[in-house]
Amino acid sequence: MSSIAHLVHTYGLLVVAGCISLEGVGLPLPGETSLIIASVIAGNQHNLNIVAVILTAAAASVVGRTAGYYIGREFGYWLLLRYGFYWRITEARIKLGQYLFLRHGGKIIIIAQFVPVLRAIAGILAGANRMPRGHFLVTNIIGASLWATFFGMAAYSLGRQIERLAGPMVFLLGFVAVIVIIIAGNFVHSHEAQLEAEAEKALPGPLDLP
Repeated sequence: MSSIAHLVHTYGLLVVAGCISLEGVGLPLPGETSLIIASVIAGNQHNLNIVAVILTAAAASVVGRTAGYYIGREFGYWLLLRYGFYWRITEARIKLGQYLFLRHGGKIIIIAQFVPVLRAIAGILAGANRMPRGHFLVTNIIGASLWATFFGMAAYSLGRQIERLAGPMVFLLGFVAVIVIIIAGNFVHSHEAQLEAEAEKALPGPLDLP
């Protein structure tokens, strides 16, 4: 954390924007940490403006995950169609993924924003599963705004104490997300045939290459 703190102290919002936007395309960068550090600086030293920090973080997250969405839509979907059978990803299962993102993609995008790792790949998964662009954009903006405001204001208000609380907070959110994923995965697996039939009704016909 000391190295990213030094970069934020030196280059300010450029580091926040860079870390968060690049994290959105799947790179393992400390986007949330840079947001927290910048918010602490805004609260303690007033070298940064907290409104500017939150707006920068939200905008960078929207831009990064939107880029991830288009990467997934153009390349991830193509890879699934071409090589998915190597991992037992049939056309029916690809349709099932599209159907789930069609019905529940908004919830997935917003929840994933608060969970490390999921935040980095959510845009790519949404694109690969052909989540409707408009729905993705709206929920992406909502999720990014809620996330940036929550962590930004928490760090701004609590100052250095946030470093002690952020770890357990992120762990708890991650733990809850894992439990939800396991439950959802078991449900999908046990009802796969039924869900695949529903997906075929909602998305009839063969899948086409982009």
